Amino acid sequence: PMTVRDLVAGDVIWVAPEATLREGAEMMVSTEVGSVAVEVDGALEGIFTERDLLRAVAEGADLDTEPISTWMTEYPDSFHPEMNVEEAAEWMLATGFRHLPVVDGGDVVGVISIKDVLWAITDEES
Repeated sequence: PMTVRDLVAGDVIWVAPEATLREGAEMMVSTEVGSVAVEVDGALEGIFTERDLLRAVAEGADLDTEPISTWMTEYPDSFHPEMNVEEAAEWMLATGFRHLPVVDGGDVVGVISIKDVLWAITDEES
């Protein structure tokens, strides 16, 4: 069976917690991802997603001054690289999270999205 490790592609897109909401949005657009990992001293501090940005905009946040740290999900749950894709899909459906870091020991090896998981499941079945 396919594991979460098989879905991790490319580098993790990192931002600092003091980056502004606009900088986070620009980073997601330019790299074509739906979330960015937030790090402090090389450690995963949080995850900032499209949904977090939408919430900030809806609540009237100033995109040019408010830091990502105010709106990110702190210390997010994560997947182990060897978790199988079906388990990951069930977990994402149960929690409602659409983006999750994949962490091996203390190292973030990637971030996968619900879209990655659905793609893998449908690809595996065909």
